[in-house]
Amino acid sequence: MIKTLLERLFHLVENKTTVRRELLAGLTSFMAMCYLIFVVPAMLADAGMPRDSAVASTIWITIAATLLMGIYANFPVAVAPGLGITAFFAYYVCGPGGYDWQTGLGAVFISGVVFLLLTATRIRQLIIDSVPIDLKYSVVVGIGAFIAFIGMKNCGIVVADPSTFVTLGTLSSPQTLLAILGIFLTGALHSARVPGGMLLSIIVVSALGIIFGVSSMPRGALFNPVPPLPLDTFARLDISGALEHGLFSIIFTLTMVDLFDNMGTLIGLSQKAGFIERDGHIKNLDKALVSDSIATMGSAVIGATTASTYLESATGVAEGGRTGLTAVTIAMLFFLTLFCAPLVAVVPTYATAPTLIVVGAMMMQECIRIRFNDFLVALPAFLTIVTMPLTFNIATGFCFGFVSWVGIRLLTGRFRDLNVLMICLAVCFAINFALRVH
Repeated sequence: MIKTLLERLFHLVENKTTVRRELLAGLTSFMAMCYLIFVVPAMLADAGMPRDSAVASTIWITIAATLLMGIYANFPVAVAPGLGITAFFAYYVCGPGGYDWQTGLGAVFISGVVFLLLTATRIRQLIIDSVPIDLKYSVVVGIGAFIAFIGMKNCGIVVADPSTFVTLGTLSSPQTLLAILGIFLTGALHSARVPGGMLLSIIVVSALGIIFGVSSMPRGALFNPVPPLPLDTFARLDISGALEHGLFSIIFTLTMVDLFDNMGTLIGLSQKAGFIERDGHIKNLDKALVSDSIATMGSAVIGATTASTYLESATGVAEGGRTGLTAVTIAMLFFLTLFCAPLVAVVPTYATAPTLIVVGAMMMQECIRIRFNDFLVALPAFLTIVTMPLTFNIATGFCFGFVSWVGIRLLTGRFRDLNVLMICLAVCFAINFALRVH
C-alpha cells in the first residue's frame, strides 16, 4: 500500500531509483546541510531578530519549502534560507543600509512576488532555456569547484591569508587530518559503489572525532518536548515600509541574485541527476521554479530570508537521489531537529567537508562536454567556472559567464548566435553589478 502510494507520488521506477536509495540520499543531504540551523539564525540575530524565533523560522520554512519542492515538483533538492542572501540581508540591508529587519522582510516578500510573476508568465523558464548548453555545463563545473572550495574551507585545508587571500591550512590540525581521512574514505567507498558510502563516511569521521576528543557530545538537554514557534517574527514583515522607502536597488539585487543563484544550482543538480534533455530543457523545472517562488514569499511571512535551493543537495543526488522522496526525507529530518536540535551539533563540519570535496570532483567531470577548442565558448565558460569559487557566489559566476558570452559575440559580429532575450539579460546583469557597487 505504502509502496504503491510512493510510486504514484514520485515515479520511482521511471526514475530508476528505490525507496531505500532515496532515503539514504535524503539523509546524506541533510547531514551535509544541517549546519544551516546554527549559521542562518546567528546572522538573522545580528540583523536584530529575536534569536529563538530566528531558529524556529529557519527550520519551519526549510521544512515547508523542501516538502513543496519534493511533493509538487518531485525534485530531490532541499530549499532553505540562503547563506549569501542572509548575509546580504543581515550585514547590508539591516546594517549599512539602515533598515530594520521588518522592512527587510517586506523587500524579501516583494522579490518573491516578482519571482512568482516571472514564473507564471514562463519568463523564468524562457531565461533558463536561453542559456547555451556550454554555459549550462560550465555552471555545473563551476558549482563543483565552488562546493569543493567550501569543503576545503570548512575543514581547514585552505584558510584565509592577508597576503595571498587564500593559502594552505595547518595540516597537522586534528580536524583537518580527520577530514583528509574522510576524503580518502569517501572516495574509496564511492569508487567501490558501496550503497550509502558518503553517509557512512560522515558517520565514521564524526565518531572518530568524538573518540579522539576532537569534538564532543552536546551538554545539557538533548530534546525539546515542544517544537519552537517563530512567535516574534511571524507576519512581522513591513511591505508598505519597503515600498515607501523605495528599496528598488535592494529588491532588484535580491531578485537577481536569488534568481540566478537558484537557476545555477538547479541547472547543476539537474545535470547531475540526468534531468536535462538533449535540447537543454529541464524536466519538471517549471514546478521547481513555482515552488521556490512560493517558498520565498512564505519565508518572508514566517520571518526568514529568501529561500534558495541548497547546493549541498548535490551530496544526495550523488548518492542516488532522483525524486521528491529525497526532499521529503530531508524535510522530515529537519522536522526532527525541532525536538533535538542539540543532537545535530554532533555532526561537525569537518565530517561533512569530505563529502562536499568528493562531490565537487564528480561535478568537474562535465568539463569534457564543454567546447574549449572554440575560444568564443572557452572564455565565457572559464569565467563562469573560476568566478564562482573566487567570488564565493554562484550568481556572480553565472553573470560573468553570461555577460562575456553575449559581449564577445557582439564585438566579433556573431549576432546570429544571440537573441533579444539574451541581450536583455546581459543588460540586467550589468545593472545588477552597478547596483552592487558601493
